Amino acid sequence: MQMEKLYRATINKWGEEAQYDQAVEECAELIAALKHYKRGKIDKQAVINELADVTLMLGQLSWMFGQKQIDEAIQAKLTKLDQLMQNR
Repeated sequence: MQMEKLYRATINKWGEEAQYDQAVEECAELIAALKHYKRGKIDKQAVINELADVTLMLGQLSWMFGQKQIDEAIQAKLTKLDQLMQNR
């Protein structure tokens, strides 16, 4: 898979610790962008660009931690959310 090859290359080049830090930085930039967008200081495309950065980092983190485990956790969260919605 092309993405897996790219993720492996980033870990080989910068290491896991640096990628954890990069993920935190990208999430912080998305938070700031959402706040600025809400106030009308930036346009929708700026938020989309930050979402793309976070999405790439989430893919990398999912690969690092194990996609199967992530998928299982997501399914559990979806089940819980569904139950909450049914109890409304």
